[in-house]
Amino acid sequence: MPSRLPFAPCFETSRKNVLKAKPAFATRPALPVAVVIPFYNGSDTIERAVRSVLEQSAAPAEFVVVDDGSRAEEGAALDALAERLGFRVLHTQNGGQGAARNAGVASTTAPYICFLDQDDFFLGHHIRDLSRAVPRNDPHFGWVYGELFEAEGDGSVVRTSIVTHHARHPKTDVIDLIKGDMFVLPSAALVSREAFEAVGGFDPQFTGYEDDDLFLRIFRAGYTNHFTPKAVTVWCIHSESTSYSPKMALSRFRYFRKLVGMFPDDEAKGRFFVRDMIIPRFQEIFLSEAIEAATRREGKYAANRETYLRLAADYVAIIRDQPTVSGFFKWRLGLHLRALDSRHARRIYHLRPTVTRLRAAIRGLTRPSR
Repeated sequence: MPSRLPFAPCFETSRKNVLKAKPAFATRPALPVAVVIPFYNGSDTIERAVRSVLEQSAAPAEFVVVDDGSRAEEGAALDALAERLGFRVLHTQNGGQGAARNAGVASTTAPYICFLDQDDFFLGHHIRDLSRAVPRNDPHFGWVYGELFEAEGDGSVVRTSIVTHHARHPKTDVIDLIKGDMFVLPSAALVSREAFEAVGGFDPQFTGYEDDDLFLRIFRAGYTNHFTPKAVTVWCIHSESTSYSPKMALSRFRYFRKLVGMFPDDEAKGRFFVRDMIIPRFQEIFLSEAIEAATRREGKYAANRETYLRLAADYVAIIRDQPTVSGFFKWRLGLHLRALDSRHARRIYHLRPTVTRLRAAIRGLTRPSR
């Protein structure tokens, strides 16, 4: 077990070593929990997130906000908020959300950890409800997680149940963990420090999919997971979401590549993780984004055309190396690459009458069996 988690060099502002104002909590939590919020230029929403921690019905044992190399004025605004409300700030070099979370965990000692993103917020009984859902006699406990409210960026609720409609819970089969998004959000989970440190924490190479990667590795290490249908967190969706940004696309490809390395197809055992699960999960998004980049004249896809086309080419190169994938499937992917790189790409793809029919055609490619 590593003695320290990998994270960027950091320092604490001296006035944060002692809380200036101790918030009033109703009760102590059933379990000692450290809450970690990664912060990056998020002064618009951080106070809402912080207050949702400070106003918990069960107090966290520790609470730290990790400034992941924000702009100077953003870091100063965070320091001022910490001075006013009374919480600890850890300043680090920019390393991404995973690295910031690792740094926050390393700066705390509580045996259980809750994470919260800067633009989301806890419901009032988050710590209490997750603590109560932890089995008291489970020596292999890894994490417990709950439902979510979905909301607009301003916190206006859209729906009060998300994860139970998109996946099975709790997680009992590795197939469920790799064939689609897990719908286990760090902001709605309580994690065992022992399990977190046993797998090395978040993989800092990811700036997206780091949550699926973490919980997959904890599961594979033999730790258990548990689910409560109670909603514990409000997940806020913003119009400027990074889910379809070049940064997310790069991280998605890294996660795809990691999964292919972790779960190679095994014909002898009849296990076709890559062919039947990983390719169908990722192919549509890789090709769709590349088509957008090749055919748009302006916008974020057009501005990052080379990035998206390179990722599509790298994706196809990995598929071509898979012996269990049919030659015809690989040939059709090759046709897509040639079309994407053609000066006639816009005309070729605009022959499809609707985006719906285009996506349906791509889905047809995601059946790569021989």
